[in-house]
Amino acid sequence: MLKMFCVPQKLLCTTQKSNGATECPAPGLNLSASLCWKLQEHLCVPVPNSVLKKTDKLHLMFNTSGVDVHPQMCVKFSLQDKHNISCLYQNEKPGWEADIGAGRQSMVVHLTSSTPGNFSAQLCVLTDSGCTPVGPIHSVAMTEDVSKKNIEVSVDLTDEKPCVQVWKSDPALIGRRILCLDYTRNRSGTYAAAAVMSGVVFLLLGMVIRRVIKSVTEDWLVIQKPLLLVCSSDQSTHVSAVCALASILHGKLGATVHTALWAQSSQKPSASGAGVADLGPVPWLYGQWEAVCKAQGKVLIVWSPDAKKTYERWRLERRKNQRAEDCRKENPRQEKIRAEEEELLNSDSRKVGKWKKAARKKDAVQMCEEGDGFLEKEPSAVIEPVFVAALASLEGALRGCKDQQVAIVYFQGLCHSKDIPKDLRGISRYCLPQDFSGLLQELGMERGAGHWPRLPSKLLSTWLARRLARRLQTLLLQMKGQSLSSSAK
Repeated sequence: MLKMFCVPQKLLCTTQKSNGATECPAPGLNLSASLCWKLQEHLCVPVPNSVLKKTDKLHLMFNTSGVDVHPQMCVKFSLQDKHNISCLYQNEKPGWEADIGAGRQSMVVHLTSSTPGNFSAQLCVLTDSGCTPVGPIHSVAMTEDVSKKNIEVSVDLTDEKPCVQVWKSDPALIGRRILCLDYTRNRSGTYAAAAVMSGVVFLLLGMVIRRVIKSVTEDWLVIQKPLLLVCSSDQSTHVSAVCALASILHGKLGATVHTALWAQSSQKPSASGAGVADLGPVPWLYGQWEAVCKAQGKVLIVWSPDAKKTYERWRLERRKNQRAEDCRKENPRQEKIRAEEEELLNSDSRKVGKWKKAARKKDAVQMCEEGDGFLEKEPSAVIEPVFVAALASLEGALRGCKDQQVAIVYFQGLCHSKDIPKDLRGISRYCLPQDFSGLLQELGMERGAGHWPRLPSKLLSTWLARRLARRLQTLLLQMKGQSLSSSAK
């Protein structure tokens, strides 16, 4: 029992130990007391059937001996339209504990008790006036050897905030505990789970879209006109870079690529005519140049520091030959003697010519591996003659104002724009891989047949160019590493 001295005008109560009653020495006042469950700081939910009985009407003593002791169990004093709530058991230790968890279409009450007894639970709906009981009552018995049990309460309501009333039914105690799920926490958890799921869905969707775009663009965007790729150096890094570029243009964009480095590859000799070993480097280059230009294709001369040196020697040799030609025209008799000497030399060197043809065949075997690599060989007898012939063809194209069918490309880290002679600065040039997008536009990348004509081709072309540029950059870095390791050995 607790003894309480009440001031009815303010409904304030102070407590002190007594003989088990709450005393308010205010005769004639219609003061009532009932229990409420303090659910939140400013919310004390009325407990049904919990009105405390008066033991002495004169002194307004209320019997609290059978109340379920818990820090959240409070007494609500009412006088007309005034109320006062006093939580008398904040420092008391409850005899049993209950907490609630969410189940599948149910709410699970977890009970813990050190003493045997029967416990009951019932679904209720939280309103402004209290928690209205709904549905059947579920009971469970706790024995001396069992200290924990669960009560599962089915939830068939669509209400936003269903709660559960839990009480000790035998031996019966006054008061019911009202347990509600933390909807704020659950809602936050739901939002977090939804955000994670949305992120996963968007990630998977992005991966699917990327895969679809990747598969579509590689077949949908193609280079339909033929290309002639001219290598200018027999350095392994340069040749490997040219092979990598040719592989991307042919394998990823479906271009018909002609290059002296491919004697046997995915581009078969039957599809491109006689090979370098059959015709010789110079006739092969002249034939390919004429065929590509006739088909309105592009000639890509891959420049290098060695190309600059070869170009300077070629220009010097051209000047010497031009002066010699001028001298021969001025002295016809000397020209006749020189022609006879050359005829004698040619008759003595027929056997040497057969050996040179065999050497060209040996040199023109496949120098590009399937994996875009370069087979380490002796200096090629094909690359320099083909490049010199390309310079002669380029000079003719410049004279005929047909240089728009020619472009110069060079690889970042292997060459510099300063290595390109001033005489050739007017020709379109591209530094790879950073200018790969511009090069693809120069090559006239078009939509393939049988695909969606309304796709934003410009965006797709840019995206594909960036992806292929990254691939080319990776190949160049790999080849640079292989070259450094080979030189270290």
